Amino acid sequence: MLKALLKKISEATVSVLPVTAIVLLLSSTPLLNLTLKESVVFSCSAFALIIGMALFNLGADIAMTPMGEQIGSGLAKTGKFKTLLLICFIMGLFITIAEPDLSVLAEQVSSFINSTLLKITIGVGVGLFLVFGILKIVFRVSLSKMLTFFYMLLFALVSLVLVAGGGEKFLPLAFDSGGVTTGPITVPFIMALGVGVATTLGDKRDRENNFGFIALCSIGPILAVMLLGTFSRGEINYETPTYPMHADFYDIAKSFLSTSGEVAIALLPIVLFFFILQMIFLRLPKKKLQQIAVGIFYAFFGLVIFLASVHIGFMPIGYEMGVQLAQAKSAVTVIMAFILGFTVVLAEPAIHVLNKQVESVTGGAVSKRSMLIALSIGVGASIGLSVIRVIFDFSILYYLIPGYFLSLGLSFFVPKLYTAIAFDSGGVASGPLTSTFILPFLVGICAVLQPDKILLDAFGLVAMVAMTPLITIQTLGFRAVVSKHVKEKIAMKRILDADDEQIINFM
Repeated sequence: MLKALLKKISEATVSVLPVTAIVLLLSSTPLLNLTLKESVVFSCSAFALIIGMALFNLGADIAMTPMGEQIGSGLAKTGKFKTLLLICFIMGLFITIAEPDLSVLAEQVSSFINSTLLKITIGVGVGLFLVFGILKIVFRVSLSKMLTFFYMLLFALVSLVLVAGGGEKFLPLAFDSGGVTTGPITVPFIMALGVGVATTLGDKRDRENNFGFIALCSIGPILAVMLLGTFSRGEINYETPTYPMHADFYDIAKSFLSTSGEVAIALLPIVLFFFILQMIFLRLPKKKLQQIAVGIFYAFFGLVIFLASVHIGFMPIGYEMGVQLAQAKSAVTVIMAFILGFTVVLAEPAIHVLNKQVESVTGGAVSKRSMLIALSIGVGASIGLSVIRVIFDFSILYYLIPGYFLSLGLSFFVPKLYTAIAFDSGGVASGPLTSTFILPFLVGICAVLQPDKILLDAFGLVAMVAMTPLITIQTLGFRAVVSKHVKEKIAMKRILDADDEQIINFM
């Protein structure tokens, strides 16, 4: 166990160091002026972030992923299909409400909409689309066709909202909701649940069945929040959130205690529900249960340290960076946003869970390295484009509509496996650091450049981060298809151009 933990610490260090180095290097230039206290708190938070990420990733490997696989395969083997669908809906609801990313987003818009109502609405959306994911496997429905149908439905609802009016301010929040539901708790569990069901009920030769759950579960919250906005009434008021720097011992201890309570409340329903299923359906051996219990322990403390660290050091510094960079030239701000996005995705815990599963399921055909590069470029581009949107003040739909149409168009020309991986990657890329570091960064820029339009211009960032990997990873697949076609064409040309004397006649 110690060897595995040290390996996770090494991986986390490589992930977090680039972001930390960029911030500290910027603080030594005129672009960013941080006090000594802010620099020290940020550096200590980065160190704690590494420990938290390592513990969580270890816990995900030995607890969250096995729990999801056992629930998926165990319930599928019982043959009680309706029970499987009901339990998947309940688990989707519980896990979403437990998701730390969602809590962070809900906290930042609490002056705009009730946090509990928002969490339950999004949870229902995830639970419903998790059921659709099970149905996709059972009835052998193409993921591309399902995604095309639901995104057409989604944009039809967007048109209705724009024509009818009343819910326009919900659009950026609705699209962000689809991204924040796929975070460090949700991704390992839902992906493993999908693999478990696919292994038991699906076609074992169809590797696409192992992916697509995250993609579908990202659509449900968008539709749910958009419907909530359509039926909302009354004046909509929004207050810019504050991001205070916690520097003294009392504030730090308070932050850790409150985060511990939130994570405990978040994980408790999942753990209780799992052990209820264990007694009724699963009947796993005692040794396996002990292993899962240890993994839950690691995941709990890892998440507490991770989330407390981003609240203490990363959110305040992200906001302060945004405010100060917004006062520089626009081109500098956009470039720095791209660099931050390129490196921040490395620190997302769920990214490493996804990349590992992708490399395993594809037998190394899609390597962790190529996945990481594609995701980094996509996320960097999305954050740079988001800053441009703040500068020129235009609707998020100018990006999302052509972006999703391009993504869905590519899905008909690339191997199904790449499409499933791409749409899962989009949700996973928008993890904890996006909502706790990059979103405050964009809010800070917006507070300077568009102070009256923060809700419309700053939010929508998570949706952008979730969308661009769909294009970059499917482009990998398209390149693979074209490369294969070109090689086959060259080989055929060589055969046709061969000298007749080189052909051996066996007659």
